[in-house]
Amino acid sequence: MKRFILFGICCLFALQGVGQGTTVQTRIALPAGFTRINVKEGSFEEYLRNLPLRPRGSKVHYYDGREKRDTRVYCAVVDMEIGKRDLQQCADAVIRLRAEYLYKQKAYDKIHFNFTNGFRVDYTKWAEGYRISVKGNQVSWYKAKEKDYSYKTFRAYLDIVFAYAGTLSLSKELKSIPMASMRIGDVFIQGGSPGHAVIVVDMAENPATGQKLYLLAQSYMPAQDIQILKNPGDSSLSPWYLLKSEGNVITPEWGFTSFDLKRFKE
Repeated sequence: MKRFILFGICCLFALQGVGQGTTVQTRIALPAGFTRINVKEGSFEEYLRNLPLRPRGSKVHYYDGREKRDTRVYCAVVDMEIGKRDLQQCADAVIRLRAEYLYKQKAYDKIHFNFTNGFRVDYTKWAEGYRISVKGNQVSWYKAKEKDYSYKTFRAYLDIVFAYAGTLSLSKELKSIPMASMRIGDVFIQGGSPGHAVIVVDMAENPATGQKLYLLAQSYMPAQDIQILKNPGDSSLSPWYLLKSEGNVITPEWGFTSFDLKRFKE
């Protein structure tokens, strides 16, 4: 009897597309006939596919500890702290993932983002001890600290970016990509107030049919844990989304079009 019950539970997990693994790749099961696309070792794509996840059944929490009640939005929660301030929202989560990857690679000179007013904020400048003065719409650097490339200083850098950047600024930094060219790390983004952004964290392909699937992750308002999204338009495929060359992409809390897909510039 115990063996039968265990088998039933495992089948249920497989049907829901969610297993017991600890990363995106090992937790989110594939539909029959699909295999994950190959990615380069050490790439942003590999980093996203291997994002750590909290235990199955974990809830999304806001920055202040409150629980996000609507569990229909997500199927898994990324295991990453988000701070205790209402900062890491949608575009900020995308920025966070990109910056974390580059910091891990020690590609410090590639970590830079713009404030909404266009002011460029390079991490290397921050790590060299400079800080930012914001007076109205006037922004400038000033020397305040000693050189420090520690993770603590890096997180402080991210918080200042989160405070003054958003979907509007990030959308201008990214380049538009046709849907057919989608790859892991691409971003659906609509710049505005508030606008929204979600990021592709994994992809798969059916060798026999050529069909491709993708997974999406987001944060939202108020600041909350990064979450792997369900597919509200196709419960049989969820959490995977079928890649189409055009049309709308409906996520649980926002709608995008094929024209909203963009990519970080190399």
